[in-house]
Amino acid sequence: MPISTTSQSKSTVAVIDYGMGNLHSAAKALEHVAPEAHVIVTSDPETILSADRVMFPGVGAIRDCVGEIRRLGLDQVVSEAIQQKPFLAVCVGLQSMMTRSEENEGVDCLDLFQGEVKFFGDQLKDTDGSVLKVPHMGWNQVAQVQSGHPLWNGIENNARFYFVHSYYVSVTNNGLIAGQTDYGFSFTSVIAKDNVFAAQFHPEKSQHAGLALLGNFMNWDGQS
Repeated sequence: MPISTTSQSKSTVAVIDYGMGNLHSAAKALEHVAPEAHVIVTSDPETILSADRVMFPGVGAIRDCVGEIRRLGLDQVVSEAIQQKPFLAVCVGLQSMMTRSEENEGVDCLDLFQGEVKFFGDQLKDTDGSVLKVPHMGWNQVAQVQSGHPLWNGIENNARFYFVHSYYVSVTNNGLIAGQTDYGFSFTSVIAKDNVFAAQFHPEKSQHAGLALLGNFMNWDGQS
């Protein structure tokens, strides 16, 4: 069961450091929305598991990311943390939790949620037939599927967030989908289950909507 926190503004949040995340920006954004919180960038399992909440960022190639996560023993830490406390995954953090990715000729991921990470394709086209660039980079709308989720509080449906990615997640269980985005087709941009919320976009780069989401995370007790 998720662990409720009694004083979110003074809580600790561990930003998982496995050498592949945009850690400085993520930590600064968390400090901005919750100045009384203690933000710790760390790869130490004990520190991560003792924090009140956990952020799991990630950028780069999935093979390198998953390789470092496993080398540092953080795969078990992530598996345990998602059972216990408010947990926010971002970009490759989300992708690494799937079963498998097509990137780097195929990579087995952490298999914490059943689903595949798929390439957008070289011939991705918009509805008018125009070619769309890959990676999908820049601002795009997110349609809220689980509209009552606490992390959507105060954020308008179809608010714009900042994306940078060439691969997207396709989940086996559609009940996990908390947000969808159109880029040639509708893809899953957010999943949520119990105390886990995971987004393909970068909230720390998404200005007002992103900061609102991070603020909601810092005041979330892990209940949906």
